[in-house]
Amino acid sequence: MASGVDWLAAIVAYLIGSLSFAVIVSRALGLPNPHSYGSGNPGATNVLRSGSKKAALLTLLGDTAKGVVAVLLARALAPSLGITTTGLALVAVAVFLGHLYPVFFAFKGGKGVATAAGVLWALDWRLGLALTAIWGLVFAVTRVSSLSALIGAAATPLLGYVFFGPGALFAATVVMALLLIWRHRANMRRLASGEEAAFKRR
Repeated sequence: MASGVDWLAAIVAYLIGSLSFAVIVSRALGLPNPHSYGSGNPGATNVLRSGSKKAALLTLLGDTAKGVVAVLLARALAPSLGITTTGLALVAVAVFLGHLYPVFFAFKGGKGVATAAGVLWALDWRLGLALTAIWGLVFAVTRVSSLSALIGAAATPLLGYVFFGPGALFAATVVMALLLIWRHRANMRRLASGEEAAFKRR
């Protein structure tokens, strides 16, 4: 059962997640709003379409870092504030939801791959490493970012159960995986029709 402190930690995590680095970085570097071009998705992949590798990298790092920070902060404060394992699971989901539906940016967020990766690395580095390896392997073979993300999302609950067993943290991995897949539904339609773009090999 989640306590009041658990819910307060989740609210703070949601606000951290609501920092949309695609928009923040683009504004800072004088680039167009990422909602206005490409897929319209405020994420590193779409920011790369602006032609700025620097902006894309900063977006990737920022979106990943906020997932890491929220989880590690909750874990560090848990002994003194009494944040439970359920609270930590709520924090994990909340920072992810903040990225998907950011309160600071009219609830128009990204698909959450980088933030989910940050969360999962912070929950258990072995889980983060395994999923990063899966994403990297699929991308190396297919050069399709969305397919890599979808396969990684499908593997998340399976590996979550391996590392966490039944309980709140496993439930958090299930929720995040389902949301990731839902946010990629347009990509799935394009994959099914053979219209999904792949990154060119150099």
